Amino acid sequence: MSYTGPDFDPPQPRRSRRGPLTVALAALVPGALLGWAVYAVVGGGSGDDDPKASASADASPSVSSRAPSTVKPSPEPSDRKPSASAGSGSPSASASAPPASGPLKGKVVVIDPGHNPGNFRHTAEINRQVDIGTNRKECDTTGTSTNDGYSEARFTLDVAHRMRALLEAQGATVKLTQDADRPFGPCVDERARIGNRAKADAVVSIHADGSGAGNRGFHVILPGAVNAGAADTRAIVGPSRDLGERIAGNFVRATGSAPSNYVGGGTGLVTRKDLGGLNLSTVPKVFIECGNMRDSKDAAQLTSGAWRQKAAQGISDGIVSFLRG
Repeated sequence: MSYTGPDFDPPQPRRSRRGPLTVALAALVPGALLGWAVYAVVGGGSGDDDPKASASADASPSVSSRAPSTVKPSPEPSDRKPSASAGSGSPSASASAPPASGPLKGKVVVIDPGHNPGNFRHTAEINRQVDIGTNRKECDTTGTSTNDGYSEARFTLDVAHRMRALLEAQGATVKLTQDADRPFGPCVDERARIGNRAKADAVVSIHADGSGAGNRGFHVILPGAVNAGAADTRAIVGPSRDLGERIAGNFVRATGSAPSNYVGGGTGLVTRKDLGGLNLSTVPKVFIECGNMRDSKDAAQLTSGAWRQKAAQGISDGIVSFLRG
């Protein structure tokens, strides 16, 4: 997503107090160390909320045992028509099919595809201010796009569909905060409530950045400790960091992408206190910016269906690792 818009003021540059991502992840995701080491050798790789290669997935057997080619994503949002009965204010939690038996049976995962393909038709509605605990920000934004016009909203839904197929195959109950089944939104505060009401074991918000050319790589956004107004993240800071670290490690391994070269100090992890989708969550939740749509090299990956399958695999593997402990 772009660095302009609700809940995504540009993060201030800072020197990371954490060690390299590989040190943080070594104990959690041993396989991620190998992927990181490869990138160290070859030199690879270089927002609500609008926080705006080729390695095969090899994470937990429960997800990686499914060959990516077996998953058929749902049609792109451009091929879907919003439901005529979908109200802009009604909850939009697209539920999964009945869960299969598997290692994640009984677990609930909420996938939050950033933005909505119809947002651009409803600028007045998405510019409405909502309370995010620390202050007020816009309901949502249109998101960003590649220079060739491939929108972030299309990207996030495609990855969400692929993730849903992978996670349902492991027995999880999967819900989407939106599935192009409503005219716009939901607003960032409602996105948080959907995860909370589902009593989700994990929530991941999918995005792609809209930074400057030359800025490359992914980063995972973690909630900071906030206790203001309706926001109180203190109980979820620890588990959300665990979730985020596992996703980051598996994303490296599955996609071959390197952590961001412009935020996060090379760790691929950024802590934020200004995102409504995180501030208002009462369950473990992170954002992932899968790459920068405004950089031609990252855009080539983001517009590739094969790469999006790897991205879905990496994020799903991280979720599985988190849920299985």
